[in-house]
Amino acid sequence: MRLAGRRVVLGVSGGIASYKACVLARRLAEAGALVDVVLTQGGAQFVGPVTFEGLTGRPVLTSLWDPGHALAHLRLGQDAELIVIAPATANLIARAAQGMADDLLTAILLARTVPVLVAPAMNDRMYAHPATQQNLATLRQRGWTIVGPAVGQLAEGPSELPGRMSEPEEILAYVERLLRGPQSRLCGKRVVVTAGPTREALDPVRVITNRSSGRMGYALAEAAFARGAEVLLISGPTTLAAPPGIEIQRVESTEQLQQAVARALERADILIMAAAPADFRPATPTREKRDRATGTTSLALEPTPDILETTKRLRPKGAVLVGFAFETGEKLDRARNKLTAKALDLLVVNRADEPEAGAEVETNRVTLLSANGERELPLMSKRDVAEQVCEAVEALS
Repeated sequence: MRLAGRRVVLGVSGGIASYKACVLARRLAEAGALVDVVLTQGGAQFVGPVTFEGLTGRPVLTSLWDPGHALAHLRLGQDAELIVIAPATANLIARAAQGMADDLLTAILLARTVPVLVAPAMNDRMYAHPATQQNLATLRQRGWTIVGPAVGQLAEGPSELPGRMSEPEEILAYVERLLRGPQSRLCGKRVVVTAGPTREALDPVRVITNRSSGRMGYALAEAAFARGAEVLLISGPTTLAAPPGIEIQRVESTEQLQQAVARALERADILIMAAAPADFRPATPTREKRDRATGTTSLALEPTPDILETTKRLRPKGAVLVGFAFETGEKLDRARNKLTAKALDLLVVNRADEPEAGAEVETNRVTLLSANGERELPLMSKRDVAEQVCEAVEALS
């Protein structure tokens, strides 16, 4: 579990988005965090303490005056590793900015010695009000992290302006970054990750592509972001949502991917080539749709650019290069040759012939090859594989 034993205070103020705090509390607990929920009086009007206790397995605090908890604001403000306020109403944000301590949550914030993450949630006009904006600016100046708000459905109906609380998964990504990033050797590094397939046009309708879903590359981008890296994700066509906090650039063809990688390499400390570019493209794509009524037809193909090969002269000094190889059967010798031929620091070998590994599935089984040897990993989720790859990259950085 990526947050095993990490101590988090989750402050819940009084807004309809409090129901999302339940999901966030569950996600934090599932990640291994020890979650102490602090409910404001308003927050308790939306979701009761018993709900959060059931989700976290820990007692919930609601008042400065609870018997036996006279110094809870000092203990939680100093012993926790992170304070998360979700939802953070306009009222709570205003009181925090003014340094008030008129309930347990604001007293914790005044006594705290740890980082704070705030997820605003309110009516869009309340969020846009100059007072709210000034209060948020004050909190940012104090080093607080502000996540959101998003655009979408509010209690009073849909809105095209910010006000909606960010989704729990996005908040969780920033929680993980704040807790794990400072200890990582990737913190502050510029990491470029490629993901997904490329598509080569046969005609305006048909393409040549492969089975890559992009899940492995997206998981790598998320894992690097959690370690505090500045991440650029260059993605071929996928159905995956952009990971929170990550800059994404979308490409279609192998040539477009090659050009995007060349531009990104100028500032890259680490390049992870997890994309599966098409190896061939039609030699003569047509401007009009090919007519199947003509019957059997032949198709001339030509190789696409070898992106890793073309990066050799562009790689910044000291940059770490990670490649991926899809293999079937026992082809590690070919992979070892690729490690040397492409001048890679690390090569991740996918087993594409296993039903639960490779493309179009949630899991993977890989072998990590480097100059220091090789390590075969068991079948695991692609995010867990990504964690192992990032750990290996940290050792090389």
